Amino acid sequence: MASRVPKGRLVRGGQLGRLAAGQAARGVGTRLAMIGQPEQARRVLAERSAMQAAQQLVTILGGMKGAAMKLGQMLSVLDVDLVPEEHRELFRDKLAELRSRAPVVSFAAMRAVIEDDLGPLARTFADFEETPVAAASIGQVYRATLRDGRTVAVKVKYPGVDEAVHADLRNLEFFSRMWRSALPSAADAGVLDAVARNIGGELDYAREALTQHRVAARYRGHPFITVPDAIEEYCGPHVLVTEFVEGTSFEHMRTLPDDERDRIGELIYRFYINALFTDHEFCGDPHPGNILLAADGRVGFVDFGLYSTMDPVHVEFERTALCAAGEHRAADLYGQWVDRGIIDPGAGVSPQECLDYVWAAAGWHLLDEQVAITPELATGALVLAVNPRSAEFRGMRRQLLPPEHVFSRRTDLFTFAALGQLRTTANWHRIAREWLYDEPPTTEIGWAIAAWRDARG
Repeated sequence: MASRVPKGRLVRGGQLGRLAAGQAARGVGTRLAMIGQPEQARRVLAERSAMQAAQQLVTILGGMKGAAMKLGQMLSVLDVDLVPEEHRELFRDKLAELRSRAPVVSFAAMRAVIEDDLGPLARTFADFEETPVAAASIGQVYRATLRDGRTVAVKVKYPGVDEAVHADLRNLEFFSRMWRSALPSAADAGVLDAVARNIGGELDYAREALTQHRVAARYRGHPFITVPDAIEEYCGPHVLVTEFVEGTSFEHMRTLPDDERDRIGELIYRFYINALFTDHEFCGDPHPGNILLAADGRVGFVDFGLYSTMDPVHVEFERTALCAAGEHRAADLYGQWVDRGIIDPGAGVSPQECLDYVWAAAGWHLLDEQVAITPELATGALVLAVNPRSAEFRGMRRQLLPPEHVFSRRTDLFTFAALGQLRTTANWHRIAREWLYDEPPTTEIGWAIAAWRDARG
């Protein structure tokens, strides 16, 4: 059992380099061919041992924690074309260990971190369970009972993780090499800079406590969604104490009947997508490990380290661009992108290509019919969005996504990926019209939420 996180830049850079070299030696590579409709994707891989590659990713990225493990967690929610089709489910399940069963740091080491922030455990807690309930990229989460009887979740940073994350962020070249094997244009310097800023922000537990308290207040009493409140008097630089959500994991949700998964899917969409366009802020880490089904039937959302606010001007730009695409106004969409600097008018990209590209990457918001989201469909959209290799989108490789839109688009695509893991179905466009056109809701859940908001005043 590990007691510390390797944190030196050279040590961690060397581990990442060996991982990349090991993949290359085994012939790990990817090739995506978009066939027919944009959502249809086929993966091809020459790889001798899919599970060997998965185990190496889990061992190295999980053991390193920090930003390297965050990369593994991102990969775990996708059907990335890293393995042959017949092994893909096993590979994804193996990577899911980075989300829910990551290697743990000893309790003795973690206790020292807690007591450095809060003093002796007995001063704050009547009971503290030494086995973590979750292990994430920055820290581990424990269940405990405060001296006043409240059950709480205690998120504790790994010893040395601050230094480890900063070392990882100085080694972005290594991340760039690894990302190129699956999502080449995700290694763009602007994208990596945005990732660096946001992952670095996860280390600020004081900011996260304030954010979670604000969001919890917004959802207090909500009929379908719950956000555990931060208990700020027990939060420190390395410890975050929040209310505990009694519930079951995302893996359990995947086993539920279709109608229940569809209900959960709509709530996930509303929490991660609607909030951006209605509140101008959003949670930037929509992956299954942050979604719980509470004992009372509400869907719980945790982890607000990657929480972002967005200038209303930029939100409005995204909304009007999607409206133009949904209404097939190719010339208007093209003009917006040229004006914003996303497309160089001399790059040879046509208005129709811009329109087709948006429909391929974000058409699930725009298609006015029931859409069943699968892992393959979601991954096809993500890979196309960041790496348009197919002939019809070749010119889109020159697009430049402004930094202020990097994480909102990431949230959109990773929400789609999470819904794909859930295999949920809805007319997503009918929900989206609430923020696309400020129309009243058309679903039972939407009506109930609107009534609750009206009652709150």
